[in-house]
Amino acid sequence: MEPIVVYHNPACSKCRGTVDILRQRGVAFSVVEYLKAPLDVHQLADMLGKIDSPPADLVRQDAHFRELGLAASDYQSANAVAQLLAEHPRLMQRPIVVRGERAVVARPPEKVEELL
Repeated sequence: MEPIVVYHNPACSKCRGTVDILRQRGVAFSVVEYLKAPLDVHQLADMLGKIDSPPADLVRQDAHFRELGLAASDYQSANAVAQLLAEHPRLMQRPIVVRGERAVVARPPEKVEELL
């Protein structure tokens, strides 16, 4: 079985729910707290290549996004999203679960089952 990595924010209920599902299923995984250990542009680009959804889905368009004065239309390409998230890791949608060449944004947490 390929290793599973959860890009996690412990303050996020969806992240905690995803970790709970993996533990309940007895699945081995590692956790990366991406706010403590931010990903670089190359790591983010690699991750974006593994997710079946559009690159823009990885960007949280929350209050912080608006405070920064950002426009969603500027962050549609994988390159633009990788650059943005490398500079502002707080804007990364979470949790992201990677297994081999596939990844999902586990919102809701049950989406992690797609990788099991």
